[in-house]
Amino acid sequence: MQTTVEQEKNYNILKNAAGDLMILIRARLDDATHPRVIYSGGKHAVLYRSSEKALVLDFIHPSVREDLNRTSRVLIVEARDGAIIREYTSEVKHLKDVPLPNDLILN
Repeated sequence: MQTTVEQEKNYNILKNAAGDLMILIRARLDDATHPRVIYSGGKHAVLYRSSEKALVLDFIHPSVREDLNRTSRVLIVEARDGAIIREYTSEVKHLKDVPLPNDLILN
């Protein structure tokens, strides 16, 4: 199985007053199935929206890295033209390295 990997060029990671994290991304056409974020504590993370589709979140701002590294769940919000299309909770898996799929197709 091949996984399509896309670099998310415009995203935000926001933290509310309670310390909960939200990742705001551009809405995709399809629904996410079993989403999960893979994070190692560094500059990059991968959001797997499904087993076939992944988004690379590059250059995570240093101010949220520690919070992302401590959390086990984040809210994902997908928006288009200022409107929220869908939102869902994603597990955050913490690994030593952020692996990309072996057979990847970069879009």
